[in-house]
Order: sequence, then C-alpha cells, then structure tokens
Amino acid sequence: MLILASDVHRGHNTLELSRRGLIDSTEAPVRAERILEAVTEAGHHIEAPGAIDLDALAHIHTREYLDFLATAWPRWVDRFGDEAPAMTFCWPAQRHENGPRPRPDDLVGQLGYHSFAADCSIGPGTWAAATEAAAIAQTSVDRCAGSAAVYGLCRPPGHHATADQFGGYCFVNNSAAAAQRFVDRGAATVAILDIDYHHGNGTQSIFYRRSDVLTVSLHADPSFEFPWFSGHADERGVGPGEGHNLNLPLPAKTDVARWDQALAVALDRIADSGAEALVVAFGVDTFVDDPLGSFTLATTDYPGIGNRLRDLDLPTVILQEGGYATSDIGTNVAAFLSGFE
Repeated sequence: MLILASDVHRGHNTLELSRRGLIDSTEAPVRAERILEAVTEAGHHIEAPGAIDLDALAHIHTREYLDFLATAWPRWVDRFGDEAPAMTFCWPAQRHENGPRPRPDDLVGQLGYHSFAADCSIGPGTWAAATEAAAIAQTSVDRCAGSAAVYGLCRPPGHHATADQFGGYCFVNNSAAAAQRFVDRGAATVAILDIDYHHGNGTQSIFYRRSDVLTVSLHADPSFEFPWFSGHADERGVGPGEGHNLNLPLPAKTDVARWDQALAVALDRIADSGAEALVVAFGVDTFVDDPLGSFTLATTDYPGIGNRLRDLDLPTVILQEGGYATSDIGTNVAAFLSGFE
C-alpha cells in the first residue's frame, strides 16, 4: 500500500493540561515514528506529500481561524517570549445572557475563542505540522485511484478540529480535508467512517448541514468520555444534512464482538448511501492497553476490521487519528493495513 508520511510533524511537540497538571503532550512525535517504523518493516511504499492547498482548507475551516493558527505562535513570542507554548485558561461561557459574544481582539482571548480544550497548545512547529498533515490528507486523495487505498500518516490528528476551533490534539481536520478533496474532484457523495475511540466532533460539525458527505462514527459514549458534548445517537444532521450523520456510541469495556456489531451497521449505512469514495478516520485507541481508552480490542482484531472495510470496494483514504499505546501503535496500524490489503 502507498503510504504518505513526513517528518515535519516532529516540530510539533508541546504541553497539555491534564489531571496531573501541565505535562508533555500524550500526542507526541514518538507516535508517528513508531508507526513509520512498523509500516516500513512491513514493506509498504513510503512517499512524501505534495504542497498544502490552503484555499481548499477554507472550504472546511474559516479564513479567520486559519489566519489565527498561522500567526498565533509569532504573536505569542512577541508578547510573552518562547519559554512556554501558547495556550489559554479561559474559554467562552456555554451560555451568556446576550447570546454568543464576539471574538476578542487580544491574543489570549482568541486562544480561548478558537479552542475548546486545554489538551493541546501551540508551539513553533504547530502550524507547519498541522498543514503538513492536511497536505498528506489531500495528496492521499490525489494518489487514490479506482478502488485502491492510500494510508496517510497524519500527525497531529484532526477529527476533533471544527471549522474554527482546535482541541483534542487536533488543529486542522484532516479527514474533512480529504472528503472535501474528493468532492472537489467530482465525487457526488463521500463517506467518512470514523473508528477512533473518541467521537469526531469536529468532522460532524463541519458537515452537519451538508448532504454530500456522510459522516458515520463508532466511539465511546459521550456520557462518560471526551468530547462529552457531541456524539449522541440522536445527532443526525440538520437541514440538507438531515440523515447524513450517524453516531454509534458504545459503552465502556466494549469488546470486539460488540464493536463488530456496530461496524456492521456503519458499513450497511455507507453501502446504502451510494458513496463514491471513503475516508477512514482511523484510531487505534480502541486497543485494550490504550491509556486514553476503555475498549478491549486486541492486535489480532485489526486485520479483520481492515478486511471488512476493503469489502466496500471504494477508493479509500485511511488517515491516522488517535492511538496512544506507543509500544503497540505501530504493530496495530500495520495489522489493520495488512487486513485491508
């Protein structure tokens, strides 16, 4: 399988605020490095991506947000220096007497306005890494032909990024960028299947009012898991997008049998949609030993999952999302790709 990867991601290595305080980010460069080692050993062909198409990103993100991401670090350094990454500790209130408030002029206020979680911060290499990951997504579509598949080793991940907010380790929505690329290249309907442990709230939000992209997600129930405020079964889309969003929330300790049942529902919905292309938002944080998950899938389960997705017989782009058991992440990704082949 063709794999698109880049070492630009290494420049993004920042901090997160967790229950243990301010710590090195769990979403660290070692994740991509372990994956690249495993897929190289498995004999896959590795190539670099083409240049990012920023104008295309403006179809899924606001220009204001993209400009903010591009300038946040130098603005931060000008004001505070470069000893700590850029982050805020103040977010807009969920409710305000006068409704949503305008974006502040101040950088710290904008950091709160354009984020929804303190698990990711902006450093000197964040913008370059985020746009390189999106370039991997776009190039993966460009290199995908017929019923072939391409795997994009995206880091940082993307499925939590909304049109104008970052969070959940995500800045630019790579899966949305790939789906938009398929649409721009003539696909009438594209399906995104998100099989990360966490709900892809950003992907859902971006396409919630659109009928040309079907979003389907298997994930931990938001009643007990991040991102908590998105991913319920009754979220089906609105307006033109009504019926084009399917959430399949699952309980803690979900095993492969229960997970496979949900996958069957997801695959049936995609097959019925008439989708002409498939984007897989692929996370291996469903793994039994993942520190951020509660599901119990094993390495030996991933080849079968890949094989079932292959049976859809669609041009397919597989993009890396989560997976934080760094000692096993490469093996798990390689297992999935072997099944898909």
